[in-house]
Amino acid sequence: MPWSASVSDEKLSFIMDWQAEVASVAELCRWYGVSRDSGHKLINRFRAEGLDGLKGRSRAPHSHPNAVSEEIVAALLAMRHRYPSWGSKKIRSKLAQENPSVRWPALSTINEILSRHGLTVRRHPRRRAPVDHSGLSSCAASNDVWGVDFKGWFRTLDGMRCDPLSMTDLHSRFVLKLQIVTRPDGAQVWPLFDAAFREFGRPRVMRSDNGPPFAAVAVGGLSSLAVRLIKAGVRPERIAPGKPQQNGRHERLHRTLKDETASPPAADLRAQQRRFDRFRRYFNEERPHEALGQVTPGSVYQPPSRNWSGRLREPEYGSDHLVRRVRQNGEIKWQGGLLFLGEALIGEPVGLVEADNDRWTVSYGPIELGTITEAGKFARSQRGHAPAEIHGPPLPD
Repeated sequence: MPWSASVSDEKLSFIMDWQAEVASVAELCRWYGVSRDSGHKLINRFRAEGLDGLKGRSRAPHSHPNAVSEEIVAALLAMRHRYPSWGSKKIRSKLAQENPSVRWPALSTINEILSRHGLTVRRHPRRRAPVDHSGLSSCAASNDVWGVDFKGWFRTLDGMRCDPLSMTDLHSRFVLKLQIVTRPDGAQVWPLFDAAFREFGRPRVMRSDNGPPFAAVAVGGLSSLAVRLIKAGVRPERIAPGKPQQNGRHERLHRTLKDETASPPAADLRAQQRRFDRFRRYFNEERPHEALGQVTPGSVYQPPSRNWSGRLREPEYGSDHLVRRVRQNGEIKWQGGLLFLGEALIGEPVGLVEADNDRWTVSYGPIELGTITEAGKFARSQRGHAPAEIHGPPLPD
């Protein structure tokens, strides 16, 4: 049984009664309500240490079989200082790759060690909208779908505007391009597309938001850049307006990019581009990715053999299509009249296939543009990025 609330007084009184031999040890233990083991232990401590033996002692064990060694703690802290933005998952994965023979602590233990040394930042959880992938292409392999976007512009320390364009393979999260452009328009973006196609081959789909230069308010949402993509054998695909979570893999990259390279910005554009180049190598080759099982994007990315010759080819249509070429005013001729399609398609061939009830579906390559009604009027499509295998011929390889 334990000693009562006033432990020090009880123990001292017990020892004084024992020394005075007022009763046997067994009787004293019954009087004070403790076990004989506790009574004899207190007497032995008093004999060995005097009054200091009556003081309370910690119940913590002198050693712990699962305690983390100083060498392990030092390695964890060194890795955290080497990569300040990494959490316990990435730190443990990287250390395990570099030293597979070492038994590294559990994630909860690593979190506790980092917190103990003041190396964690508590983040408030954010409510997130559910991800909606309806109507979007699947990316089961490298070069199935690429994501492209402009990270929000910012100014470098010398006051210059910085517009970085990012391009990633959505299957492997591999960063293909990360480049500052002088103007965020099609004339600046297309050379980067061309360079990426020559280096990595062509994707089947290029996913973007609905803003320029990737899309336009024209029929099918086609901008001049989207038309070039189709002629290169790549199908443009747009997320739904106001749903950035549909391109969540790319958006998540931008958050990491901002934290690692632009908080704060570099001195000038040249220095900022050097940061982007270093980040791209680090992200692709060093940083473990949780969605990939803590391996790097570079170890997952495998470019297939859709090589790029640099040649733009007009879409081809099946024998069931009528082909009309868009005139210089953006119109096509139809049954003695003119129908306006848009300036982005000037000089391009569009395909018309009969649907039903004298209605005709108009498309440019894989993109459905709209329908010609029974009255001979053109009604724009609300879809704009219909699958090629349903609404048009496949893109050329």
